[in-house]
Amino acid sequence: MKHTVAHDLGREQAKRVAEAAWNSYSARFANYAPSCRWESENRANIGFNVKGVKLEGALEVNEKDIAIDLDVPFLLRPFKGQALKVIEDEIRVWIGKSKAGQI
Repeated sequence: MKHTVAHDLGREQAKRVAEAAWNSYSARFANYAPSCRWESENRANIGFNVKGVKLEGALEVNEKDIAIDLDVPFLLRPFKGQALKVIEDEIRVWIGKSKAGQI
């Protein structure tokens, strides 16, 4: 499941936004055991647990978008639209915070 969220922040600021959003998400939803490991300057491996199922994927920060690619097990695919909306809404909130000078 791949999804992109457009931004006009540039790659460096978008990475700061992604890191801030992930840190906030990790604190708010610690019971889902979120994990994030940057494998390169612009790509991170991410993961979390939902109802005992481990979801893994990647987050890639590009010049004009943030791409999220999650491996969603068959049983959870009916919820992928809802999950993508939550992820996109969260990223957009943090993009707004960046534009407001809060990051």
